[in-house]
Amino acid sequence: MAQSQILQQIITNMENVIVGKREVIELALITLLSDGHLLLEDVPGVGKTTLGKALAQSIRCSFARIQFTPDTLPGDVTGMSIYQMQTGEFRFMPGVVMNDILLADEINRTSPKTQASLLEAMEERQITVDGNTLPLPELFMVIATQNPVEQLGTYRLPEAQLDRFLMKISMGYPEKEKEEADIVRRALNGEPVKQLSPVTTREEIIEMKKELRDVRVHDDIMSYAVEIARNTRKSRYLTLGASPRAAIALVRAARSRAYLEGRSFTTPEDVAALAQPVLLHRLILSAQARLEGKKEKDVLQEAMRAAKVPVL
Repeated sequence: MAQSQILQQIITNMENVIVGKREVIELALITLLSDGHLLLEDVPGVGKTTLGKALAQSIRCSFARIQFTPDTLPGDVTGMSIYQMQTGEFRFMPGVVMNDILLADEINRTSPKTQASLLEAMEERQITVDGNTLPLPELFMVIATQNPVEQLGTYRLPEAQLDRFLMKISMGYPEKEKEEADIVRRALNGEPVKQLSPVTTREEIIEMKKELRDVRVHDDIMSYAVEIARNTRKSRYLTLGASPRAAIALVRAARSRAYLEGRSFTTPEDVAALAQPVLLHRLILSAQARLEGKKEKDVLQEAMRAAKVPVL
């Protein structure tokens, strides 16, 4: 697929500011191609916001960033109708969701009511304001960040909100001293992300999403993903397992991974490679699991081992 070369150019472009994190960049692109949304959870200063900015900067598209705080209102996200004294009419002022890519910084710092204002946008790609329903841009994607360490003044994301994110991933610290030194060196010459030039357009990304439908997903691959999801629901260590929506997300992501690698077919390895970022944040441990020191990752690995890997 010729379009996979463009995707590799995006990855290379983003690596100019995201050093040593190629896998993270690929997961962000897979999320974009899958019509999904991405949750980045990690400690401060590892490049979560930079990743979101770099992805948007690499695509010639509209972009907005909102810093969530406890006093951020739903209208700041979706927009609101404002009375115009000159005309005596109400005029709709669009919010930040009316962009191709929305970077929602520290999403867990805002109130549940404001968090909920994103639910309709993320699931149905539309918003309803004052009884009027408005469609969102075709490329619409939310990249949200949250800090797991600092809990003061934060509001935990509810399960329904977490389920709207296709993937939840962490950046992690630089693995090598040389990589960290490289990050520091580049930062001394100004903010690197501002120096990135677009390598593709929103129209090309939308066209890629259409091409994705031609990537073959064998019935056995779908059954493999479904079996993994069903196995999590059978586990005594979970009070909430992966839903059918999670299985759909896993298959979509697997198909996008195949497309990213230039293949016209999906393999069991695609499903296995993406099971953790797609499913882990949807699982809730039982009290028994906590007593025995089990983690979500342990339960998911058991569910994967119990699933029959298809031979194609």
